[in-house]
Amino acid sequence: MVFMNMGGPSKTDEVHDFLSRLFADGDLIPLGRLQSYLGPLIARRRTPKIQKQYAEIGGGSPIRKWSEYQCAEMCKILDQTNPETAPHKPYVAFRYADPLTEEMYQRLFDDGFGQGRGGRAVAFTQYPQYSCSTTGSSLNELWKWRTRLEGKKGTGEVDPAGSIKWSVIDRWPVHHGLVEAFAQNIQTQLATYPPEKRDNVVLLFSAHSLPMSVVNRGDPYPAEVGATVYAVMQRLNFSNPYRLCWQSQVGPSAWLGAQTSDTVEGYIKKGQTDMVLVPIAFTSDHIETLFELDQEVIGEANQPGMKRAESLNGNPTFINALAELAQGHLESRQACSKQMLLRCPGCVNAKCLESKKFFAGQENLL
Repeated sequence: MVFMNMGGPSKTDEVHDFLSRLFADGDLIPLGRLQSYLGPLIARRRTPKIQKQYAEIGGGSPIRKWSEYQCAEMCKILDQTNPETAPHKPYVAFRYADPLTEEMYQRLFDDGFGQGRGGRAVAFTQYPQYSCSTTGSSLNELWKWRTRLEGKKGTGEVDPAGSIKWSVIDRWPVHHGLVEAFAQNIQTQLATYPPEKRDNVVLLFSAHSLPMSVVNRGDPYPAEVGATVYAVMQRLNFSNPYRLCWQSQVGPSAWLGAQTSDTVEGYIKKGQTDMVLVPIAFTSDHIETLFELDQEVIGEANQPGMKRAESLNGNPTFINALAELAQGHLESRQACSKQMLLRCPGCVNAKCLESKKFFAGQENLL
């Protein structure tokens, strides 16, 4: 069971390498023909500032700790609920930080998978809402390394005997366990407000933004994030007013808005100072929650009624949801969702086409 995410530097001296990989990825931050020049330049200039931010949240990102914990706990549950596919082994593959996809693949080899020995692996995205720039980029990277290590580039054969059989859990924006975990954390935070104020607290759901160039080519992410928000509000019986906003814009190009910081500032100017931020597209804490939301948005607002719902982290409801998702996927014998195979109408990425064809073709082997 391979948890896939963007990752984050565990120590401040890993920040430059993390940023270099991030800004080199045209799926996430499209810089056009100058990507190979601008990416390293931006990474080098931003490194000192970002190092300071990581220092202020404890010296590194906790995303690896939480990802490894969540995956290991999920596998323990799966060993009980799905003995026919046990034992289930936990792995983590990050796109921009250790353990990288190629490191994860080597671990699979070291543990007896592939290289003529076969085995089954599930790529389980930890982005609940699909985007070509996040899950899509991680799957393109997985397909690249599979091709190099076990496919045509590595062996001369497209599907050599005894290679690892892959399937993908590619999105799960409205899974009831995910919705329930978010709702519980929101209710816990709302309970800290006086009863006479509680129903008027504004819930601000905050998700990582996307460049409008990605949105306009037809990326499904904004719609799927909106679906998660609506499902959570349904579970809460629409107890509070709410808005969806977007954070973490980088660079001068147009990004999906309204930005979270601008939204908070705008409501405070209107006299609305009781708000709960809900990180709706993240499955654990990292710099976007611990620094950007907690220190920048909430800290600069300087309002006692400005709070944040806890991240999912080790929430047992959430971990049970992960196990339920994995169990259903293993029993379905599907390689991926039909939705994953539908390319964006404006997609011109050849890697995207080839990786989708590869994962679709795995269904005949499961």
